[in-house]
Amino acid sequence: MKRVRCPKCDQYITFDEKQYSDGQSLVFQCPDCGKTFSIRIGVSKLKATQKDENAALSTDNGQQTADEAYGSIVVIENVFHYKQVIPLQMGDNVIGRYQKGNPVNTPFETVDPSVDLNHCTLNVSRDKRGRLRYTLSDNNSNTGTFVDNVEVKQRERRIIEDGTLFTIGATSIILRSADSKEE
Repeated sequence: MKRVRCPKCDQYITFDEKQYSDGQSLVFQCPDCGKTFSIRIGVSKLKATQKDENAALSTDNGQQTADEAYGSIVVIENVFHYKQVIPLQMGDNVIGRYQKGNPVNTPFETVDPSVDLNHCTLNVSRDKRGRLRYTLSDNNSNTGTFVDNVEVKQRERRIIEDGTLFTIGATSIILRSADSKEE
């Protein structure tokens, strides 16, 4: 069962997605406010784009892909959206809400209004011993970035490690380092 939200009154409407095929358009009428709206069943364009980018990063000679090489973030399912695994790249990974034309390089899909388009940055670098190091900073967001319920202050850089839970807006994210075996 899936839920869609009425764009007018935010009421949820539940339907069985297994009765429909990919690409099919569905029209709903909200039982509360009477608003008529439609959706298209299928795979997200963002996920398809990310899959294409990841395939391009893979090589034929057996080297690791970018998400295996530098880790990933797991956007946990909440009332706004479902779980998403997003690969990280070396350098700055600017995390924010996906919107067409938004220049962030690590977007995720959500309708959470408390997540900014350019919310925070997760920098991936190597320390003196060559191990991956993850540094989180807030990008002057409206609702802040929190690590273990402690706010990351302006101009503060917080080093985090595998399994660290951080929150932006009402969305929780878990860091998975490159050597992590869990997803």
